[in-house]
Amino acid sequence: MRDYRKFYIDGQWVDPVKAADFDVINPATEEVAGVISLGASEDVELAVAAARRAFDSWSQTTREERIAVLEKIIAVYQTRMGEMALAITEEMGAPLESVSKPLQSAAPLMHFMTTLEVLKNYEFETQQGTTTIVHEAAGVCALITPWNWPANQVACKVAPALAAGCTMVLKPSEVAPFDAYIMAEVLHEAGVPAGVFNLVNGDGPGVGAPLTSHPDIDIVSFTGSTRAGQMISKAAADTVKRLALELGGKSANIILDDADFESAITNAVETMMRNSGQSCNAPSRLLVPADRLEEVEAIAAKAAAAIVVGDPMDAATTMGPLASAPHFAKVQGMIKDGIEEGAKLVCGGPGLPEGIERGYFTKPTILTCDNQATIAREEVFGPVLCVIPYKDEADAISIANDTPFGLSGYVTSGDIERARRVARRMRTGNVHLNGAGPDPAAPFGGYKQSGIGREWGLHGFEEFLEVKAVLGDNPAQ
Repeated sequence: MRDYRKFYIDGQWVDPVKAADFDVINPATEEVAGVISLGASEDVELAVAAARRAFDSWSQTTREERIAVLEKIIAVYQTRMGEMALAITEEMGAPLESVSKPLQSAAPLMHFMTTLEVLKNYEFETQQGTTTIVHEAAGVCALITPWNWPANQVACKVAPALAAGCTMVLKPSEVAPFDAYIMAEVLHEAGVPAGVFNLVNGDGPGVGAPLTSHPDIDIVSFTGSTRAGQMISKAAADTVKRLALELGGKSANIILDDADFESAITNAVETMMRNSGQSCNAPSRLLVPADRLEEVEAIAAKAAAAIVVGDPMDAATTMGPLASAPHFAKVQGMIKDGIEEGAKLVCGGPGLPEGIERGYFTKPTILTCDNQATIAREEVFGPVLCVIPYKDEADAISIANDTPFGLSGYVTSGDIERARRVARRMRTGNVHLNGAGPDPAAPFGGYKQSGIGREWGLHGFEEFLEVKAVLGDNPAQ
């Protein structure tokens, strides 16, 4: 069992001010996998003070100095990737061989390497007549990360914050905290100076609230639910902090009538169910031509039946459990409510999958409904796909945009020009054409209630920079 009860503050592993143990549950076994401490406002004060002290020196380091630190982090992290994958499987249930190793533990390396290239080429100063435009470190950051892609979200915040010259306090999810502990060890071994990076475990009320309202925090970068994002926005308002919020989604996957349906629908189901549907950008609304609905349902049910749900340590498993007991109860309740409200159950449904007696496992579930159904409007965050029929292309676009969210979108067509045309009418921060995967250099973030700001690549880096105009700096012009 992992014992991760210390916090990382000012370059040292320290005991919490007040002892408050918290058991981390393995969602596949329902057994205790480790123990952490839940921090409090006193721990936040110590961590923020350390980050504030370190800011003056770290923010003035050269590009070359920060490049050297990132390169060392990359080298050290590569020696810990196997351990990171196992930790993620233990803490939130991602299948080790099919998800944790190739995706969950690989993502941080991708973000650090992408950020390194951005840093090497970024123009921190540009000339505009007699004025110099300077981009400089924005300050002390509160980084609050979720449990669904835990190490990914830690890295895509920590990497650009470090590269920009910011200092930070990280609060990972108490549901999945193991990966952040390992990341802190990586940063320490890589020689990140004391106070630049700090880690305090805890829950929202105990650590999140005092962190996001702290007067010495300049930026809050948060990934999580829209509801939590709203609360953080209010907490940050009194001190007018900069916010970067990556929130919920209910992304539409439009299959146009000229697509290869066998391939497109199978891919849609597999993409939706990956990570047990626990992805903010999951294509949870499958929009299909009404006159081909029966064909779609048959292909989708076949694809769902091919998903192997089970022990995440088993190499054959392609879908593990949901991450926690409360989340399992929520998803199960939403499935039941969706059916009671009138959605047609294509496959799956409530209850544990056949042959499974413990763990927070959920059947890959497909429901046919209209876009006004509650299950089609609210984020389930589980392996639940809503099939929604449309009349024509214009109707598909209208349905796709009829949502309070706007994080991602998907379009499949045999005509790339048609797919491009549809994509440009979707009110969403990302659109994947014909099965295109993620691009670590592309901006990631959403419209509407899916958030504020962008992560990843150049755009994610610039979230941690302030812009200063130095007038008269170049009088020769």
